[in-house]
Amino acid sequence: MPSLDVVSDVDMQALDNAINNVKREITTRYDFRNIKSEITLDRKEKTIHMESGDDVKVKAMTEILIGQVIRFGLDSKCLDFGKMDATAQGGAEIEVKIKEGIPKETAQKIVKFIKSLKLKVEPAIQGEQLRITGKQIDDLQAIMTQLKDQDFDVPLQFVNMKR
Repeated sequence: MPSLDVVSDVDMQALDNAINNVKREITTRYDFRNIKSEITLDRKEKTIHMESGDDVKVKAMTEILIGQVIRFGLDSKCLDFGKMDATAQGGAEIEVKIKEGIPKETAQKIVKFIKSLKLKVEPAIQGEQLRITGKQIDDLQAIMTQLKDQDFDVPLQFVNMKR
């Protein structure tokens, strides 16, 4: 019986490359000269910490980060921007969480959407991913195209398609 898994993963190497490009671009931009700006990736905590001289610079850094993330083929929905805070030195900082996995509420919405399509498939929630099984591979491909058109606030990838 054909099946496929719907997951929400982030390629950490591509994200690391995007962050390195942001660092490189910050060092070359005129508006960042003589201003201490830094961006760091914590792989264990799955967070990005950005800090700069003022909130305008931090906003510029977030825009650069989004552009680089998209350039490396990642979905910008995987970034969850927190609230901008002031630092002790008079600067600004922001914490960005990296979203991986499909939350249970979102998975339930996806299952409800799949069942509303009235195709002969059976979705099942397995932890932070979904497994969809069906009798025909065409139904699975139809599900894939329908899910790509919807916005569930998480980037979706389709893996392990078995015939």
